[in-house]
Amino acid sequence: MRSTRVSFILLALCALFSKLSPLNAQFDTAEVLGAIRDKTGASVPAATITLLNQDTGIQAKATAGASGDYTFSNVKIGKYTVTAEAPGFSKEVAKDIVVNVNARQRVDLVLEVGVVSQSVEVSGAAAALETDSSERGQLINTAQVVELPLNGRSYADLTLLTSGVVRSPSAYSGTPRDGSFVVNGLRSTYNNYMLDGIDNNAYGTSNQGFSNQVVQPSPDSVAEFKVVTNNYSAEYGRSGGATINVVTRSGTNELHGAAYDFLRNTDLNAIGYIFGQRPATFKKPTLQQNQFGVTVGGPIVKNKIFFFGDYEGFRNLQKVLNFDSIPSLKDRAGNLPVSVTNPQTGAIYPANTPIPVSAITPFAQKVLNDLPDPTGPGRSANYQQLLLNKNYNDKFDGKLDGQINDRMSAMLRVSQRKVNIFNEPDIAGPSGGNSNGYTRVLNQQVDGAYTWVVSPTSVLEARFAVSRTDAGKQPPGIGGPSMLAVYGITGLPTDPSLTGGLTATTITGFNQLGRQSTNPQFQNPTDYNPKINFSKNLGRHALKIGYEFVALREQVLDVNPLYGRDAYAGGFSRPAGGPADATSYSIADFLFGLRSQYSLANDVVGSYRQHMHFAYVQDDFHVSAKLTLNLGLRWEYATPFWERDNVLTNFDPTTNSIIHAKNGSIYDRSLVNPDYKDFAPRLGFAYSLTPKT
Repeated sequence: MRSTRVSFILLALCALFSKLSPLNAQFDTAEVLGAIRDKTGASVPAATITLLNQDTGIQAKATAGASGDYTFSNVKIGKYTVTAEAPGFSKEVAKDIVVNVNARQRVDLVLEVGVVSQSVEVSGAAAALETDSSERGQLINTAQVVELPLNGRSYADLTLLTSGVVRSPSAYSGTPRDGSFVVNGLRSTYNNYMLDGIDNNAYGTSNQGFSNQVVQPSPDSVAEFKVVTNNYSAEYGRSGGATINVVTRSGTNELHGAAYDFLRNTDLNAIGYIFGQRPATFKKPTLQQNQFGVTVGGPIVKNKIFFFGDYEGFRNLQKVLNFDSIPSLKDRAGNLPVSVTNPQTGAIYPANTPIPVSAITPFAQKVLNDLPDPTGPGRSANYQQLLLNKNYNDKFDGKLDGQINDRMSAMLRVSQRKVNIFNEPDIAGPSGGNSNGYTRVLNQQVDGAYTWVVSPTSVLEARFAVSRTDAGKQPPGIGGPSMLAVYGITGLPTDPSLTGGLTATTITGFNQLGRQSTNPQFQNPTDYNPKINFSKNLGRHALKIGYEFVALREQVLDVNPLYGRDAYAGGFSRPAGGPADATSYSIADFLFGLRSQYSLANDVVGSYRQHMHFAYVQDDFHVSAKLTLNLGLRWEYATPFWERDNVLTNFDPTTNSIIHAKNGSIYDRSLVNPDYKDFAPRLGFAYSLTPKT
């Protein structure tokens, strides 16, 4: 209840503040600002400035203040023409002004005495340096995104062009995580991903979606993005690392399209070198990969409504040579190189003599009989197999931009990504199955935006997005006969959502038999993200205020082992004085049914909840032609996670007791004290010694 009261109080304060001094917003846009002067350097107040988008024909107008300063807020990225005119002066025109995401692009114009019908075209009016912002970062523009080589075509890899950014270890794991970068020494989950001005962070911490982002746009759908690593304005937060602000492409007055296909296969791959030598008989592993797609964008109604759409498909079939250690045929017959004892009966079985079948459990007999035959001698790496990994990926984006009237515009984007992956088990047959099996990912996002130019000096901007991820894995053979039906083992689940295959079985000295113990598993977060900003330009002050709310709903199945896990470590069958041979004693323990460890977790799906509130005030104060102060204050509050059905518990060391969650306050439900005091002041300045410094 307390967090709800806080949010209502903040909204009331925002509404009050907006009446007193409304502010201006950016999200995924920019600002164009400058000063209008005459030849003597005196300001030209009340000059009319027109900003024309050269690609869409949409224009906006502003009036210079008493000091001759002007600002256009909420400017979409693109190429613009800036025109200034005033009575008694000729018209001044600056063309091809490139505006980038999150920029404060300065365009100063000097008017000459004349009549408005006269026009003077100037070049070099745009400041070569961003002289009105103290934030540090790296802009990656359209040409870099599309033309720089990307192995795997992940636009986020270009983040590495930014100083102080390195790959996270998560990017090199067996299931690499897209968008994993270490910035400012912090782990990759401390970065903040934004797409078209809204939250694009993946909240599934188990990496089932294989990305730090919900939507992973194709490079051909990215207009540009900016990586801000230091001293960003109060508009941005939620991270100690970087803010990656991505803008997708929009349609223009001209129809444009493209198609592509990137091919990799076995024939195009080199054989490669092993230990510095090229093997004479080595056969290249099979690889067949296609990454293909199309983009198209253009006008629906010229100068009014535009569309852009893209699709990308990914097909990868790859075989990888794998070696495992499995029990030899002698091991399966109980013919072991050392003497072993069965402590349950006291019987001792001599070395190199098969253990009687009657002394071996039926469970062990079936598991070993269902193993494939070894492909090599001995016990170590005696089973070779070419494993098939299949990865199919389809994603698309559809975007509409519309100019409702001279003062209102809107945007709607829909994005989806669907992934189907199959990893073949290391060991074939009923006694194998240790792999991720089937991994399925569905990412969906809907983003809507509305912008209202309330007056020539104020802008209201609102956005709302819903992001959803369903991502998880299931073992091969899921839904098959239970352990009770196949092996006669009681006490394990019989629900078809969990049954199928052999319980995870570890015998020291061999690769694991049976299913992967962490399978099945899923994390399915959905978040709702409304944002609102209001802006006002007051002379030399560009004031901004904003509020953002994120409501996170997440279903999690991430406990294991749900289908049991057994371990045999050779601690029972070694007779007194027996030689050291951990592998032989472990297989003997398995034959006799002597587990050293077994475990089983409850099948519990957690329905977690979290609310996040963000509010900020920012003042970019243009003190003089050379000095700009960037002043801001941000407040952040994120509730601790709570669970819908109050299944959480915590330990109280003062009473040596377990505390159970209950209905009531945030503390009652989460059992964690919330922190309402996260304030982040921002202070920076930009000083231009010369136009080039």
